Amino acid sequence: MTYLTPGDPSKRLKQVIAAIMILVVVFAIRLIDLQIIQADAINAKSYEKRAVVRTVPAVRGEILDVNGKVLAKTILRYDINAAPSKVGPVTRKVSGQAVSIPVEQVAAEVAAILELTTEEVMQKIIGTGEYAQIKKRVNAAQYRKLVALNIPWLYYDPVAERVYPNGAVAGNILGFITQSGLMEGIEQEYNKCLAGVDGEESFEKGKDGIKIPSSVVTTKQAVPGKNVRLTIDSDLQYFAQQVMASTVSYLRADWGTATIIEVKTGRILAAAEAPSVDPNDPGKLSADDRRARIFQAAFEPGSTLKTITAATVIDTGMGSPNLKVYAPSGFTIPNSNGYRVTDSHAHGLEKLTMTGVLAESSNTGILNVGKVVDWKTRYDYLEKFGLGKRTAINFPGEGSGLLNSKDTWANDGVKRYVSMFGQGVSVTPIQSAMMYQAIGNGGVRLNPILVDGCEADINNFKNAEVKLGVQVISKGTAAQTLSMLERVVEAGPIGRYGAIPGYRIGAKTGTAQIRDENTGKYAGPYAISYFGVAPIDDPQYVVAVTAFKSRTVGSSLGVAKPFKRIMQQVLRAYRVPPSTTKTSDLPLNW
Repeated sequence: MTYLTPGDPSKRLKQVIAAIMILVVVFAIRLIDLQIIQADAINAKSYEKRAVVRTVPAVRGEILDVNGKVLAKTILRYDINAAPSKVGPVTRKVSGQAVSIPVEQVAAEVAAILELTTEEVMQKIIGTGEYAQIKKRVNAAQYRKLVALNIPWLYYDPVAERVYPNGAVAGNILGFITQSGLMEGIEQEYNKCLAGVDGEESFEKGKDGIKIPSSVVTTKQAVPGKNVRLTIDSDLQYFAQQVMASTVSYLRADWGTATIIEVKTGRILAAAEAPSVDPNDPGKLSADDRRARIFQAAFEPGSTLKTITAATVIDTGMGSPNLKVYAPSGFTIPNSNGYRVTDSHAHGLEKLTMTGVLAESSNTGILNVGKVVDWKTRYDYLEKFGLGKRTAINFPGEGSGLLNSKDTWANDGVKRYVSMFGQGVSVTPIQSAMMYQAIGNGGVRLNPILVDGCEADINNFKNAEVKLGVQVISKGTAAQTLSMLERVVEAGPIGRYGAIPGYRIGAKTGTAQIRDENTGKYAGPYAISYFGVAPIDDPQYVVAVTAFKSRTVGSSLGVAKPFKRIMQQVLRAYRVPPSTTKTSDLPLNW
């Protein structure tokens, strides 16, 4: 039998201690590596797993009317969500003691605030999932009540919502924003001003997946959007929209517009349309009816363009309001293969002054008036009056109307002639209104103004600068043209329906056939208009009213009374004193 010789105990102990020391050193080195050398990297990786980054939406700026009334604003609503896997009793202090509130009671509290039943809430919060939506788009008051309950497994996602407190008032001008981000109108044109810059915040979630309240850090401050102020007077806008809504309904027209312009500045005080969209629910109307037709729709103006033909003749020195004119029942355009123009009714040869031609709205009479001016000169005047080009507003989708090229006119005698009474050319409602603004403003056509500016502080707004306009006709010509328009209201068979007692009013009626795009022929129903300036002795305002495809009234009589109602309201609202001067009393016949 062989026996092992026992070793030296002290030597063995030393070896064990040495081994332990080596391990201690290794662990110490590793600890130093983890806690000091790699600490930042490890914390970063850990934070990445715990951290949640969330966008903080910037509050969109407001759109205001000229008096500071809010037409569009942004409010925050909140989606209320839960993490079912984390749902459990909530601990609260009651009389200084920690009390556990059972899930059923918490659900009842949530249900009462959100106007749901306890059962509805319980169905959504019980489960093993990480996400369940309890209710979307709750208001701020409900959100604050929920936050006060301090429920750790509820989450709140802020959602910016655009609201329009006045509903359809100026809806077609304001535009709207859909959830998909589609924008129209002022919302689109001034998006850079209104939008602001979104911010960011981060927070940590604990082991249980619940946000750690004390960990919220704003990493990028949201910058709120600025405000936009319009020149629109919302009270006047509302009134005009009500008038146009009833007018379009009565006429069974496709649409109608009423534009109110401040003569000496070009400021748009109202841009009323019917139908008018409520931006809170744009889906209720078709895409066409959501348009801002005042800027986007074009139509042949008809007899309202006779005013421009007459003004051109006076300004070129080729005639005066008393110019003697023959007005037959029909007129054959030279070199046109027999193209014949007639008046609205058969009559014998009439002897009218130029003023009488406008009052009677004679097509044949205006042809004999306008033909004394070279067609190239007439074309230039139409351009100066703003036909064929968009206004300086540059509204989204704004149209330019149609003024054929000079080459077209050179080769088409019919177009040259019929343009004298508003056929073969087209205008937008804003272009129409600005033609009459020029006549009321001593012959100076200004750029229309719809927006005063973009400011963070609503107290900083000033009226937009009125820039130098275009001297379309001389001041004397403008005065003579206004005198003729006044006689249209005093003595015209339809014009007189727009007269306002106590005020000198000048206006022109228009009944335009609508060209069928398929056949190229003209027929009814008509585009009917009534454009006027008041008061004649000191022009302040233009009101331009149009109804497209009137089916119950086949003449501008259908919009004469709506014009009167709107102009009366303008004069009343802005406290314009009645006229004290005498009318021109120009003769209509010779």
